[in-house]
Amino acid sequence: MKWFAGFVLVVFVVLGGFLLAESPVDSAAWSPPEASPMTGNLAPNEHLESAGLLAKGQVYGPEDTTVDANGVVYTGTQDGWIVRVWPDGRVENWLNTGGRPLGMVFDQEGNLIVADAWKGLLSIAPDKGVTVLADEAEGLPFGFTDDVDIAPDGRIYFTDASSRFNQPEYMLDLLEMRPHGRLLRYDPATGRTEVLLRDLYFANGVAVSPDGDYLLMNETWKYRILKYWIGKREPGSTEVFADNLPGFPDNLAVDSAGRYWVAFPTLRNSQIDTMHPRPWLKELIAKMPEALRPKPREYGLALAFNEQGEVLASLHDTDGKHLQEITSVNPHNGILYFGSLHNDRIGRLPIEAVPGLTEGNNE
Repeated sequence: MKWFAGFVLVVFVVLGGFLLAESPVDSAAWSPPEASPMTGNLAPNEHLESAGLLAKGQVYGPEDTTVDANGVVYTGTQDGWIVRVWPDGRVENWLNTGGRPLGMVFDQEGNLIVADAWKGLLSIAPDKGVTVLADEAEGLPFGFTDDVDIAPDGRIYFTDASSRFNQPEYMLDLLEMRPHGRLLRYDPATGRTEVLLRDLYFANGVAVSPDGDYLLMNETWKYRILKYWIGKREPGSTEVFADNLPGFPDNLAVDSAGRYWVAFPTLRNSQIDTMHPRPWLKELIAKMPEALRPKPREYGLALAFNEQGEVLASLHDTDGKHLQEITSVNPHNGILYFGSLHNDRIGRLPIEAVPGLTEGNNE
């Protein structure tokens, strides 16, 4: 029986050490709204299975995409590369930022503006010259520069998802459930960066309305989209655009018809929702190895909203075999391009192939 006593002692020491160890999060309680049924325009389908695939097996984690004037698709990958996919299918490693390029968009001068999770807000010239536009605001460094868009007046709007946790630690930010995110604006004319909104629960995708009156921003952990006014009408005021969404909203984009496209890496997780009101439980989970934490469901989902925040259409891949963990949906010349945080491909689907939508192209 000595072996059994020794075994019990080892278990006691290990368990005691685990319970007494400091948690990497200081969790707050939150009571999420009850998930709404996925019916009507949200009803599951397999529309994403008809999407074509670009660069399959040649990219890893093409989180966001943008397209230049020549039809070349740009994306950023897990290993820091900005990759170009040419119209003939050729895939080129173009430039390595040394970080993790996420949101990206071209400005009016042809520079690629990139939200790099580690490096901050970057401007990359056509000759590959890299300029750091901003890496802090109000003395607080960016911890997780996430998405970016440019208003008609040239000012750049972007998000810092979390000033406390870096990109690989996003799960800890979710378990902590404290507002570490910010919405920011960079003015190329002055070189000044200002904080527009703070205390956000994982500030994520951002899209400026076509007329520049307002922008939409995803507050991922709260399953909602905020509207922030930047034009002459009530500048600086904020309201909820869409709430109690069926998953974790990521990047945002708008097409020329004024429809907003929202990517969802995964659906809501009932385990996470159950834990949220119990900070002590989330702090225990945060101490566990990553392999033992709740896993996202393999699923593909993107939604189209009108300007009133109503769901017009949904695109699903219910088993996530074709397109999963979708982090961006970018419309360009009537085509939707789908990015992913960990997948090895970029999806491509004509907007006219989306059931229930009228025809419309995006510039």
